[in-house]
Amino acid sequence: MRLFEKYFARQIYVTFVFILFAFSGLFFFFDLINELNSVGHGNYKFGYAVLRVALQTPSRFYEIIPVAALISAIYVFAQMAANSEFTIFRVSGLATNQALRSLLKIGVPLVIVTYLIGEFVGPYADQLSERVRLQALGASVSSNFQSGVWVKDTLAARDNGEQVTRFVNVGSLSPDSTISNVRIYEFDSKFQLQNVRIAQTGRYEAPGHWLLTGVTETELTPIKPIGGQPADALNPVYRSQQVTLPEFRLRSDLTPQILSVLLVTPDRMSLINLFRYIQHLKENQQDTQRYDIALWRKLLYPFAVFVMLVLSLPFAYLHTRAGVVGVKVFGGIMLGMSFQLLNTLFSHMGTLNTWPAPLTAALPGLLYLGLGLFALKWVDRH
Repeated sequence: MRLFEKYFARQIYVTFVFILFAFSGLFFFFDLINELNSVGHGNYKFGYAVLRVALQTPSRFYEIIPVAALISAIYVFAQMAANSEFTIFRVSGLATNQALRSLLKIGVPLVIVTYLIGEFVGPYADQLSERVRLQALGASVSSNFQSGVWVKDTLAARDNGEQVTRFVNVGSLSPDSTISNVRIYEFDSKFQLQNVRIAQTGRYEAPGHWLLTGVTETELTPIKPIGGQPADALNPVYRSQQVTLPEFRLRSDLTPQILSVLLVTPDRMSLINLFRYIQHLKENQQDTQRYDIALWRKLLYPFAVFVMLVLSLPFAYLHTRAGVVGVKVFGGIMLGMSFQLLNTLFSHMGTLNTWPAPLTAALPGLLYLGLGLFALKWVDRH
C-alpha cells in the first residue's frame, strides 16, 4: 500500500469507527425506549431489555456500515479539500482513477466485515435476542395469523410411493423449538382429504421426524355412491374413524429451522437459511419471489460499501473552506438515507410486480454507482 493510501485508510477507518458507534448508540437508545413497553411483563426486567437490544447491535452494524463508510469518507475528503491537502496530492501526480482504485482497496475490509456480520454474527445474535425476550416473558412465537403458522409439506409417504401433500398449522413455536397446537391435514395425489391429525405438542427428532404427543387422528375414507350414481366432486361423502394416541412419530421434511424462518423477516436471515427455505418452497410449488429478492439483496448488500465510497470521492474535488464541511456531511447523510429508502422501495415493488430478483436487488446500487461516476467525471473536468 502506497503512502497516500495509508494516509487515506487511516483517516477513513478512524472516522468510520466513530460514526459507526455513534449511529449504533443512537439506534440502541431508540430501540431500548421501544423495548420499555414490555418491561414489567412476566420476568422481563430492565436488564433483559438492555441485553435484548445489545444482542441486536450486530444487525444494526450490518445496516449502518455502508452509510457510515459514505459519511466518514465524505468527512475526510471534505476536510482534505478545506485544507487543500487533496489539491497537493493531485499536484503531486495523483490521478482520479488512481484515487478511485485506492478508495476501493480501502473498502475491501469493510465489505468482508459486512458479509461476516450479515451471514454469521447478526442472525445468531438476533436468535439469541428473541430467545431472551420470549423466555423472560414466558411466551412463545406465533405469526400474525390468529391460527398460527401454515406450512405446506409434500413428500412420498405411501408404501407405493404415492405423493402426499400436507398442510401443517402450528399454533406456536417455543424458543426451545417445541411446537404446540398442531393440526395436520393430509391429502392424497388427487388432493382428496385422507387424514386429520391434531396434536397438543411436538418435538423434532433428527433426521426427518416429529414426535407428536396428545394426538387425535381422524382417518377419512371416501364412500362410493349407492346405485352406481356418479360421485359428486363438490360434495364428497366420507366415513371417518377416530383414534387417540399418546404419541405419534410423523415423518416430515419440515425442520425447526424452516418453521423459525417463517417467524422472522427475510432481511434478518442468513444466506444459508434463505437458500434452504427457497428450496423448500420450490419443492412444494410455492411462490419464492419475496425470498429470492431477499437472497439477492443479502448477496449484493456488502458491495454497497463500494458504491458509497465512489459517491464520496467527488466531495474531495469541491474546493470549499472548513465552514462547509458540515453541509457536505449532512448531504452524505441524506444520500445514505435515500439509498436505504430506495433499496427498500425497490424490494417491495419487485415483490408486487414480480420483477426479476437479481435486477430488483442490484438496480438501486447500479443507479447510485452511475450517479457517483457521473459526479466524479463532472468534478474532474471542472
